[in-house]
Amino acid sequence: MLLYIVALLALWSVYRWFKESKHLANRGDKHVYITGCDTGFGHLLARHLDKRGFRVIAGCYTDKGEDELKKASSDRMTTLHLDVTDSASVAQATALIDALVGQKGLWAVVNNAGISVPVAPSDWLTVEDYKRMLDVNLVGMIDVTLSVLPLIKKARGRVVNVASAFGRICPFGGPYCVSKYGVEAFNDSLRLNLAPFGVKVLCIEPGFFRTNVTDPQIIEENGKRLWDRLPQDVKDDYGENYVERALQTIVAKCQLLTDDDLMKVIYCMEHAVTAVHPRTRYSPGWDAKFIWLPLSYMPSFVTDSLVLKFSPKINVSMF
Repeated sequence: MLLYIVALLALWSVYRWFKESKHLANRGDKHVYITGCDTGFGHLLARHLDKRGFRVIAGCYTDKGEDELKKASSDRMTTLHLDVTDSASVAQATALIDALVGQKGLWAVVNNAGISVPVAPSDWLTVEDYKRMLDVNLVGMIDVTLSVLPLIKKARGRVVNVASAFGRICPFGGPYCVSKYGVEAFNDSLRLNLAPFGVKVLCIEPGFFRTNVTDPQIIEENGKRLWDRLPQDVKDDYGENYVERALQTIVAKCQLLTDDDLMKVIYCMEHAVTAVHPRTRYSPGWDAKFIWLPLSYMPSFVTDSLVLKFSPKINVSMF
């Protein structure tokens, strides 16, 4: 019986590999719109797809980001200013894209733009902290997607949404996981809505990679800034020197789990854009595959116990 199961798994793996190995032709006729191209995954993906022959439209938040991308790319690349939190900026970008793609439509949009801080216990934060991140990571992504949907439908193309392994499980406080859970929900509903139109909606769920999201300096500056603004009674709840101990623990774990090979994520994004039969979800990163996703399927009492066991300890009890 075991041999039959192994044989079936082997056949399924071969079939899946063969199916997913087929890629699109005529890449030079296809436009791909990517948000958040100043640095990180967006910047690398824009350059990578440009080299692959696509007509990339790269949304950058800064002039510096645009200039650096232009210098590193071919004349097929189009850069534009994009603030995903500003509907006027989103609409202006869409008008330019409409003029570029014409009757062919837009082959793909990759919603990559996002921020990662503040991350902290919820009682350290204000509602404004939540609003800022939700505006970028979730509402901005929705705004960009809805603005180009008619062009995507015209091309029977792709929507690629960058969520996170932490859209499946929430091991730390603050709005980041809240925003990524929202991305997952929007992605799922959009996938069902657009299936009758021949549009594929795919989700990228990376684990920890060495980008600004996991930069120890940014993590430490964020933690100290939030701690310094807390009222004394909240500091007393957590105990003396909590922030120093917590930051040491968090930075050490980030360094342990972080993957240096950003191309693992880029190849998943590329496959979502170029494969004839893309996957519904991609989970690049060993920690995503072997830690966060398995934990997300476990009962809550198991995940809660494990997360609390490895979380920074609070010395002072309120009771």
